[in-house]
Amino acid sequence: MATSSTPLKLGVIGTGAIGRDHIRRCSHALINSTVVAVTDINLEHAAKVVAELGIAAEVYADGHAVINAPEVEAILVTSWGPTHEEFVLAAIAAGKPVFCEKPLAVTAEGCRHIVDAEIAYGKRLVQVGFMRPYDEGYRALKRVIDSGQIGEPLMLHCAHRNPTVPEQYKTDMAITDTLIHELDVLRWLLADDYKSVQVVFPRKTSKAFAHLKDPQIVLIETVKGTRIDVEVFVNCQYGYDIQCEVVGETGIARLPEPSQVQLRSEAKLSNAILMDWKDRFIAAYDVELQAFIDGVRAGHINGPSAWDGFAAAVAADACVAAQQSGTIVELGLPARPSFYN
Repeated sequence: MATSSTPLKLGVIGTGAIGRDHIRRCSHALINSTVVAVTDINLEHAAKVVAELGIAAEVYADGHAVINAPEVEAILVTSWGPTHEEFVLAAIAAGKPVFCEKPLAVTAEGCRHIVDAEIAYGKRLVQVGFMRPYDEGYRALKRVIDSGQIGEPLMLHCAHRNPTVPEQYKTDMAITDTLIHELDVLRWLLADDYKSVQVVFPRKTSKAFAHLKDPQIVLIETVKGTRIDVEVFVNCQYGYDIQCEVVGETGIARLPEPSQVQLRSEAKLSNAILMDWKDRFIAAYDVELQAFIDGVRAGHINGPSAWDGFAAAVAADACVAAQQSGTIVELGLPARPSFYN
């Protein structure tokens, strides 16, 4: 394992867009880490990424070879979603810390397998790639809530808007690919779990593909009784826009807008709106991966846990069921194991 004077040696499984970007940041932007092994379903592409980024990493035949490589001390799983469960379980079996991009697994059952394996191992090894708790805006909002300055949260009004989505985007992906970030960060923000969910469909936008219902409104009730509404609108056209307003007993707190230069030009006062989610949360990606690296080196991982991945998957499954039934769906999340307290 890396010492205080040596970088943590990482193996990366998956060199697509997010994998390549994580390799770049771990090699050139963050401290105390180095990528020594990579793999991808397309080995030629993996070799090309290594060459383009100018790193001294070996290309291995598959993910299991990376996990079992003696020089690899920790794993980043950035491969295709359906492979995540297999590789995370293999990393746990090898006793190696693993950062897994969402989803932790494509089913709640698969996430539970990972939870059970980690508990059986006896030490936290898994961090899930939910980056929003590392965003300074959300952290500032949580500090206000935790301080009691606005009293107990009663309601949250949220929005997750994308300018457009590709044609392969389907109605259920509004939950599994888009809302999943709110399902994680709002649990963290409120220190609360979800009791029930409902999905309603307003008038459909003419900008959506025929097979896609857009926008959607997800209604959530928490165990403590806080009511949450999240507008998911993935063809809003005007920009990538994340909103969160917390209505408390004695005040209201809003997620800060991303820092942008205000312009006075052409008889208008204006602020630019971002168009790309990668620009909105790029700093949070840096902070979350540095936290993983620092946690592994310190011997204790503190980021979003396998249990958080499981809880988000249970909530997502309930939301998809609510999409299909039009009814209120109860979650039935089991009690959090003491291992994760």
